[in-house]
This record gives sequence, C-alpha cells and structure tokens, in this order.
Amino acid sequence: MIWFLYLLECRDGSIYTGIAVDVAARYAAHEKGKGARYTRSHPPRRLLAIVAYTDRSTASKAEYAMKRLSATEKRAFCLQRNVLWTLHMTGAGLDSASRGHPSERIRK
Repeated sequence: MIWFLYLLECRDGSIYTGIAVDVAARYAAHEKGKGARYTRSHPPRRLLAIVAYTDRSTASKAEYAMKRLSATEKRAFCLQRNVLWTLHMTGAGLDSASRGHPSERIRK
C-alpha cells in the first residue's frame, strides 16, 4: 500500500508534517479540526508537498527525518518538490520521480 508524507502550511505560517494513505481525506479532517491535535489550534492554509512511499515504515522514517529539519529547510524542500510536481505529475498519480527521502532531496 502506498503511503504519503505530506507537509501543510498552517494559517499562522507554521508547517505541519504527517503521513497518510489518503492525503485528501486527511487534509479535510485537518480542516474540520478532526485531524491532529496541532492542526486543531493551527488550521491548515494549504498543502505544500506530497511524497509517495511504498510502505508505512518508510513513510514514518521520512516523517521523522522531515520533522528534524528547520522550517527553512522544509520550505526549500517544498519549493524543490513543486518543480518536480510541475514536471512529473500525471493526473492524480505520482510517478517515481516524486519518491525519495526528504534528507536526500534537500542536501544535494
């Protein structure tokens, strides 16, 4: 089963990082205040990035690595991801270019 790492920009400018199988449903839950405790008090403004992983374990490890990055590094990661989305997203799916460990994407 494909798992996704996602980053949200909250209304106060902070960045929330999480994992989910269905990012759209998870985002909707965050918007309704039914998601994580953090997003109840920091509602999401927009989705910044999504990265696909082959399993939950790998996605969880990527989430842990992402949460250790500074806000500046997370934003740099998201800017880089947006370039990849423009070049490689097809329809609703993600291709193999969108996969990868967050630390590998930032520290080139």
